[in-house]
Amino acid sequence: MVLRFNRYRRTLEQDEYKYELQDVKEPNLFRDIFSYDEIPKIPFNHRLVPMNPAEEIWITDTTFRDGQQGFSNFTVEQIVDLFKMMSELGGPNGVIRQTEFFVYTPKDRKAIEECKKLGLKYPEITAWIRANEEDFKLVKQIGIKETGILTSVSDYHIFYKLKMTRKQAVEQYLKIAQQAIENGIIPRLHFEDITRADFYGFVIPFARQLMKLAHESKTPIKIRLCDTLGYGVTYPGASLPRSVPGIIYGMTRLAGVPSEWLEWHGHNDFYFGVVNATTAWLYGCSAANGSLLGIGERTGNTPIEALCIEYVALRGEENGMNLSVITDIARYFEEKIGYKIPPNQPFVGANFVKTRAGIHADGLLKYEEIYNIFDTEKILKRKPEVGISDKSGVAGIVYWINSRLKIPENEWISKTHPGVLKIKEWIDDQYNNKYRISDISDEEMLELVRTHLPEIYNKYYNLKEERR
Repeated sequence: MVLRFNRYRRTLEQDEYKYELQDVKEPNLFRDIFSYDEIPKIPFNHRLVPMNPAEEIWITDTTFRDGQQGFSNFTVEQIVDLFKMMSELGGPNGVIRQTEFFVYTPKDRKAIEECKKLGLKYPEITAWIRANEEDFKLVKQIGIKETGILTSVSDYHIFYKLKMTRKQAVEQYLKIAQQAIENGIIPRLHFEDITRADFYGFVIPFARQLMKLAHESKTPIKIRLCDTLGYGVTYPGASLPRSVPGIIYGMTRLAGVPSEWLEWHGHNDFYFGVVNATTAWLYGCSAANGSLLGIGERTGNTPIEALCIEYVALRGEENGMNLSVITDIARYFEEKIGYKIPPNQPFVGANFVKTRAGIHADGLLKYEEIYNIFDTEKILKRKPEVGISDKSGVAGIVYWINSRLKIPENEWISKTHPGVLKIKEWIDDQYNNKYRISDISDEEMLELVRTHLPEIYNKYYNLKEERR
């Protein structure tokens, strides 16, 4: 047993166990948890670890790598445009610190070249490669200083994909990390499938060897903790390998990985993408990885825009970010790329600030904060909206007219206006007698205002067009 002083917690602590690689003959697939023909289980051992946020936290991006794996490929022009908007969103202090690219095709390399020409400090351009020597030549040729390297850590991958033993996998991974260092490249090892890995028998011993290599070479060796299938959970007392707090604590406390060398990369298969990334931050991981709008393979990655909002909620400041760019990015995806954002997606979907409930519209009329999560117009350039249906009532009609025509508050149309009641009669007829099921479109509403409130239409609609 060894005593050492923890300078962060300012206490003496015991190193009770030396974690060594367990080179098993048969893979440990955790069949009691992952039986495959049943929903994966969430076991508890009731062990709690301390919450210990890093001094600095930031966001990293994988839109142009993992994002494109579940999305139609971007053009070079689109990548450059999104890169510029991402830089503006993250701000001059690098809240969005890095973004990674593939390097294999001429288009990939052209996109990197064009983004580098912009001369932007953030996000820093990094690469993603397979664990082989030839790929390093590509990275070095392009002039990228850091690259992600695929290093699978679960027995599912080691035994069945790589066809190796644990010892062989570690030897190959260490060799690749050494080659990166020799080529003057910072290696970022992607611990693929960590939430199904033997944490004490493989992950910790491997990470400790990497930290030894980093110390000897005086080169940072970063580790991306990849929740490849979204199995991570945040519940207090949940067991490894699924416990996000347990994974972060183990990497910082048992493997000795500095927080600034740790990065969480989660998927959203079980709806845990955002909360797992936030939990990784809270327990000592500096970097949370995601993609714009959460695009990516299967259910996608943690949305960058959600991480930006979480950052402000946790740290109490924007730290130079321009959050309104979130709306610009969403519009670019829909108008320039042709991507249809799910309407109910937080922060970017069409329904994010839209209600169809008359009682909610009435609340918005009386005091906007009642039914709006924050000043979305100020922060995201999106004013609350009302969608008109049979559920909207007179309040919804009035809110639609006043907000869409930008009528000054002291001149707002009231719920008792005869023209408003005429519009309400027409809408009721659509649903009650004509059995309509679709919403009333904006074009229909404008025509109804023109017909039943011509003086309002003539005064404010043309003015609204001029304001554009």
